[in-house]
Amino acid sequence: MDMLQITGLHKRFGDKEVLKGLDLVVPEHSIFGFIGKNGSGKTTTMKTVLGLLAADAGVMMVNGEKVVYGQTATNRFIGYLPDVPEFYPFMTAQEYLRFCGEITGLKKSENEQRCKELLTLVGLGDETHRIKGFSRGMKQRLGIAQALLNRPKLLICDEPTSALDPVGRKEILDILIAVREHTTVVFSTHILSDVERICTDVAFLDHGVIGMQGTLSDIKTKYRSEEYLLETEHDTDLLMLQQAFPNLRQTGKHQMIFCERDYTMFEVLRFVADQKILLVKMERTEPTLESLFMEVTRN
Repeated sequence: MDMLQITGLHKRFGDKEVLKGLDLVVPEHSIFGFIGKNGSGKTTTMKTVLGLLAADAGVMMVNGEKVVYGQTATNRFIGYLPDVPEFYPFMTAQEYLRFCGEITGLKKSENEQRCKELLTLVGLGDETHRIKGFSRGMKQRLGIAQALLNRPKLLICDEPTSALDPVGRKEILDILIAVREHTTVVFSTHILSDVERICTDVAFLDHGVIGMQGTLSDIKTKYRSEEYLLETEHDTDLLMLQQAFPNLRQTGKHQMIFCERDYTMFEVLRFVADQKILLVKMERTEPTLESLFMEVTRN
């Protein structure tokens, strides 16, 4: 089942068309990376799914129900973490989460148990300080706990790791992995290493449309190029190869890449053997998210 379906989504602000017929499908229980440059329309898409912005055209379905602007019926399926979550700074994490549970109508016993579970999950179970003293990472973790309070079927996170240090990013990503069993996770980002680490599915947003989407493994298989990496022991060997094969691209001090369309692997290996060149490494390269994203945004 698809937890989120978007078809033909258009959104314009004045004379600027941000979304130009966006189509997106998010499978249930996936960790979905929504990738795009800053200002590409990721936040606009999310706010439209939440019914906070009116779409100019298009249909959005959450858990099989249609999203209607100004009505929040589908939001009962959604937990949302904005890029900069706001809290009451004078409260502790326990007080704030308990307060949110009361507002949403959780029974007292259920509220206490749920708050305890979630604060433990995000590593704030023993935290007694006021929120005003929290780091950015601690606030993000508390924001995830709040978003999960009502056991949503879809957790939407807007740039959850963009302003965090490596330790804080790891903590947030570990939490998103942990909750996948119970909810579908969509998070927007421009940090490609985060996506490669935890995502099962991805979509690239460029100029208001999706340029590429699917499971991470399928996309890498589909766009795998016949490229090979060579690494030599000595500078002289590198120079010899470059003279013999001008289309080799140097990528490091002793590293080069060549494409099968330029030279066959056997052709290069024959030259290496004839010239008694010592290779440290030779391998077929896998496409990276960075190379795929650059391909999408270049077209």
